[in-house]
Amino acid sequence: MNYIYSSMKKLTKAEEQIMMVLWEHGSGLLMELVECMPEPQPHKNTVATILKILTVKEFVRVEAVGRFHRYHAGVTKEAYSTRSLTNIVKDYFEGSFSNAVSRLVEKKKLSVADLELLLKQLKNNSK
Repeated sequence: MNYIYSSMKKLTKAEEQIMMVLWEHGSGLLMELVECMPEPQPHKNTVATILKILTVKEFVRVEAVGRFHRYHAGVTKEAYSTRSLTNIVKDYFEGSFSNAVSRLVEKKKLSVADLELLLKQLKNNSK
């Protein structure tokens, strides 16, 4: 997965739904991916169109298997989620992760136990 992190584009909701299936299952043929989609499942033509778009955006790699195509994630879920979180912090919290964490604490979305765990992780990573 040699995707250039800084040029990674944003996924639409429909694209993200397909990527979630690929990230969970690793790869799949078109109909396998459609079958893994949540109800109501989109039509196979819709999924095929979105897979083409994801290929152009370099989120998906295509492997020819006879006359079929096997689709693979070209970007890890971790890389995409890190980039998305970084952009949210940049766009909504003046680039400050501490401002983002403060907002979560203020809205009671982050507990003292969560903060203690984060502090422990920070201390372990700085060693």
